[in-house]
Amino acid sequence: MQIIKIMEITKLNIRDLRKMLDEKQISAPELTKIYLDRIAKYDKNIQSYISVVEERAMKDAESAQEKINNGSASPLCGIPLAIKDNICTDGVRTTCSSKMLENFIPPYNATVIEKLISQNIVMLGKVSMDEFAMGGSTQTSAFAKTKNPYNLSCVPGGSSGGSAASVAASLAAASLGSDTGGSIRQPSAFCGVTGLKPTYSRVSRYGLIAFASSLDQIGPIAKNAHDCGIILNAIAGYDPHDGTASKSNTMDYTSKIGNPIKGLKIAIPKEFYADGIESEVKEKVLEAAKVYESMGAELVECSMPSLKYAVAAYYLISSAEASSNLSRYDGIKYGHRSQIGDDYNELICNSRSEGFGEEVKRRILLGNYALSSGYYDAYYGKALALKQKISAEYDAIFEKCDVILTPTTPSVAYGIHENISDPVKMYQADICTVTVNIASLPAISTTCGYNKNNMPIGMSIVVKKFDEAKIIQVADAFEKKFTTIEPLL
Repeated sequence: MQIIKIMEITKLNIRDLRKMLDEKQISAPELTKIYLDRIAKYDKNIQSYISVVEERAMKDAESAQEKINNGSASPLCGIPLAIKDNICTDGVRTTCSSKMLENFIPPYNATVIEKLISQNIVMLGKVSMDEFAMGGSTQTSAFAKTKNPYNLSCVPGGSSGGSAASVAASLAAASLGSDTGGSIRQPSAFCGVTGLKPTYSRVSRYGLIAFASSLDQIGPIAKNAHDCGIILNAIAGYDPHDGTASKSNTMDYTSKIGNPIKGLKIAIPKEFYADGIESEVKEKVLEAAKVYESMGAELVECSMPSLKYAVAAYYLISSAEASSNLSRYDGIKYGHRSQIGDDYNELICNSRSEGFGEEVKRRILLGNYALSSGYYDAYYGKALALKQKISAEYDAIFEKCDVILTPTTPSVAYGIHENISDPVKMYQADICTVTVNIASLPAISTTCGYNKNNMPIGMSIVVKKFDEAKIIQVADAFEKKFTTIEPLL
């Protein structure tokens, strides 16, 4: 191994780690052991992992090293990754951070895991999340209430809080998360890393434990946009196991990196910069817009009038789908089974009451109400109509502009005990992210600044469907001009 501090190795991006592995400056088992040791040292405070699979990780690393030695290493061969705990992993406990699935060990791999295994990645373990991906703080987890590496008294965001925190704290080179209404991008913004939500259907959902099937999407969280592109190259593509998977051709999503930004038209929708967005957040995102302008991009002011209805539409649609998807967990076919119950109905009631947390119960009740007779047209039907209107407004913007630039979140990461008891306030915090999922678009969040307390601020870049190569190009162009601040652990 070259003379390099162990702490510095875990802060390297995937391309630098690839170079070190291929040049035999370090072996895959050595690299994996460094990450495992770092997890053992620091994760007791951050609580990003639910399960660490040391034995499997070292076996993965040994297999990867064989590929490296014979010159057949893929771009992710030997790279240590963390996996969100709602993505099925054969033989490895997958809990969705819920007591309902506390002892669930999947008998199969999700398609994304099969794709990563074919690249000989090293799986370090499964990381925490809000229960069944319902939440924006990772504090609804039944097992590991993750902290923000920049300030342990603050939340990491959610629902992919464990994924983002593990990357920010250099406890994994990158991670997989899932995004239903901002669950990759919001924690990436709070934790000062880069998170990509691909176009709906670009990445297979087979093996992703469902929250809202028309909105869920798996994507990467990494140190930067280039790394996200490398991971997307590995996991994107058609899958016959997923009826919603797109058959459109994939490409090298890093291929546009380095292309000039000059002439790019960047939309600035005024509603995303209105009241409710913290002044420091607004200021840093607009400063980033000026950086793009200095590179030759043109800033175009525009409007998205339906934004004010987006949160209501999102929670009606997602909760309706959640109530349907989670009906399978009854303690008989799936999930936690109560020891109390004299008849069938009582057993199901007790199993669900004991197995689900408060936020999951709240969304099931909301979803059942929205779908009930007499209220379907008044609520769910109108939410679906708004989905079409929001999509149409995005289409109108893309007729004139190439990309859209917005804040990722209205504020920086808040305190662990703030907002938790106020679900409406928590839901409103998703205002900047949910429209992307409603319209099935790709979006990326990357750090564009820090507030006065050195807490990260994220900006989101949105593009047309299946244009992930452009989104990575645009994010990478800014990242090359921006200096990040590492969390102090």
